[in-house]
Amino acid sequence: MSEPVKLQDRLKAEFAEAQRRAARTRAQEEAAADPQAVEVEAAAPVPEPEGHATVRSVIAGTGLLFGALVLATGFAAGFYIAAAALGLAGMAGAIFLLRTRRPAAGVEAVHDRSWERSETSEILSAIHDVLGDIVVMRALDGRILSANAVLTDLTGATDVVGRTCEALGLTFRSQAIAHRYDVDVEGPAGKRIYSWHDVTVRDPASGDLVVHSIARDVTEERRAEGERERARQRAEEASAAKSRLLATVSHEIRTPLSGILGMSHLIGQTRLTAEQKNYLAGMRQSGHALVQLVDDLLDFSTIEAGRFQLRPSEEPVRPMLESVVEMLSHRAHEKGIEIGSFVSPDVPGLLLYDAPRLRQVLYNVVGNAVKFTHTGGVLLETTLDRGAVVIRVTDTGPGMNAEEQARIFQEFEQTGSAAQRSGGTGLGLAISARILSEAGGALTLESTPGKGSTFTIRMPVDRPHRAAGSGTRKGVLKGSLVFLLAPAGPASKALVRTIDALGGTCHLATGLDEALDLAQGLAGRRADLTDIIVDNRLAGVFRRELADLAVFRDSRARRIYLVNPEERSGRAIGNGEGYDSWLIRPLRERSLVEVLRGRMKGIEVRDAINDNRPILKDLPPAAAEPAETAATGARILLAEDDPVNAMLVRSVLERAGHTVRHVPDYPALVSALAGATDAGPFAADLILTDLGMPGGEGMEMIACIVRRDYGNARLPVVVLTADSRAGLREALLATGADAVLAKPADPVQLIAEIARLARRAPA
Repeated sequence: MSEPVKLQDRLKAEFAEAQRRAARTRAQEEAAADPQAVEVEAAAPVPEPEGHATVRSVIAGTGLLFGALVLATGFAAGFYIAAAALGLAGMAGAIFLLRTRRPAAGVEAVHDRSWERSETSEILSAIHDVLGDIVVMRALDGRILSANAVLTDLTGATDVVGRTCEALGLTFRSQAIAHRYDVDVEGPAGKRIYSWHDVTVRDPASGDLVVHSIARDVTEERRAEGERERARQRAEEASAAKSRLLATVSHEIRTPLSGILGMSHLIGQTRLTAEQKNYLAGMRQSGHALVQLVDDLLDFSTIEAGRFQLRPSEEPVRPMLESVVEMLSHRAHEKGIEIGSFVSPDVPGLLLYDAPRLRQVLYNVVGNAVKFTHTGGVLLETTLDRGAVVIRVTDTGPGMNAEEQARIFQEFEQTGSAAQRSGGTGLGLAISARILSEAGGALTLESTPGKGSTFTIRMPVDRPHRAAGSGTRKGVLKGSLVFLLAPAGPASKALVRTIDALGGTCHLATGLDEALDLAQGLAGRRADLTDIIVDNRLAGVFRRELADLAVFRDSRARRIYLVNPEERSGRAIGNGEGYDSWLIRPLRERSLVEVLRGRMKGIEVRDAINDNRPILKDLPPAAAEPAETAATGARILLAEDDPVNAMLVRSVLERAGHTVRHVPDYPALVSALAGATDAGPFAADLILTDLGMPGGEGMEMIACIVRRDYGNARLPVVVLTADSRAGLREALLATGADAVLAKPADPVQLIAEIARLARRAPA
């Protein structure tokens, strides 16, 4: 039997007993009443219409059962007020129907109805006793006028009348709603918590204002609420700790990155050969990719916190794809595998999308494919489909079974051997999937064990220049007839598809037999080749077996050498080989088009001196900056504890014509500021400071500088920081900083910001 049914049966029994007691009380009152009143009341009443009594009894019984059931279920569910209102209303209505009699015609009911009030009170008291509620009536001064047995049982007090609740050990705690409290009751059964409600009414007997109170035991509910609150606090503390960890790691990674990227910028300002500039560009590209990795790790935490935001802008897709492929190509070539990329001509030159987010997704997905592929290679195929860029990344790796596919996008999950799993954290694909999901796209996987995997990246984009960007690439190689000799793989496949998609025709031979058949077919058709591309891995075969065939020997086609960047020799291409130009794997579409149209030979003809003896000599100061810049440069007080970053920033600033004094920590900065006035040894125009340095707390130190607490003049303050916590920049600006730049600072932006503030500095 269910609890509500049991409670209903108990209530019915209590109600029956209360009726019997009320009947006995009424009989006693009638016997002692005035005979005249009894006689009047006993007069024959007007007969009640037939059926009314039966209907009234049915309605009354239904009301009693309804009220009892509502009370039981409502209190069990925690809906105290609604349950009490509905339940008591139903039971009171039932009592009224049972006890109401039509009076005799023309006769007033003059007898006292106090017995009805007594009966109702006893019924309600019985209900609350069964439910374990405290029922108390108190005077306005807090003295208890009456109380049910539940209060005495809980407190252990034998007589509570005339005492106050506080004297009985009840502790009241106010709630958000008026006249409601949580009450701690200390008694023999231990501490219990009751939800206490007060109502002030006028007593009908005495006419005095009294406070009626009812309280229900909510000990278990409050304990559960407390557990939930403690769990929430623990979760918030864990989230805060994770945010602090991410901020700390971000800062520690960004600091050496600032040195790497800054030094590469300085090297880029020296005399370099074209090849050295390419190497330097790759190094800087990798450094910026690492910065993006850090940023996206922080983005992962913002995704979990629900604060992730996309920042779309008009960017080209194809160069971004090619840069990612180039960045990862050396990993692939070190493993002896290939990597290639094909972009459909339907993809316009510019699209509106979040390029850094898509670059990070590509870096993770393509890097994962390269990591687990040992033979064959990785191919990217990019198309435009219903308002989204779709990139299919196909590898010839070991593939994954159903169980591995089910967990590959979870955090800290990896597949493969133990050695492969040790090479990463298992966060890359999880971050990528979350980023695409937040962008309205998706990252999906198809994989077959032993045959490889295909990851499909779908990123929604807009086309801001739909008409202007359509059809501009489809015919750029129209008229090109290309013979390609290269091993089968992603690189040759991407090259053939690119030439065909851009309007040309490419015939691929992956070995000697295929090449001989193709040569025979081309000779039979008297095809006029425009270009012959030979992969360096098959260059010997071409030289020994194919070069003297008439179709190649007599052709005026350009001969193009296809090579990995790591396999280029120091001598000039074409010496003794008969090649006119070269191309580097993985291919950039623009370079391919320029070479096949005869407008570029690839990398310039190089000499051994420039290849093997890079010239890193600094430019003369006069050549580096105009003379007027040096004459009008600002005097900058640089506070930076990292020596590499200090040297980097100092070099950048001095090249821009500024005078720099370096201090390594906050105490040294304070000492320097003591003389940082027009009369001091170093009259600074501007302060450039790191946020996290030894000897003080950054925010507090900046506030003191702005307030001139160290006797300094009011100077513009530029803050360099690797701390990327949300709201930090706004807090620094509110403290008084004039500019906040993230590390690694872009030299151009840094110089421009200093020039802007130096003009505002007091003379």
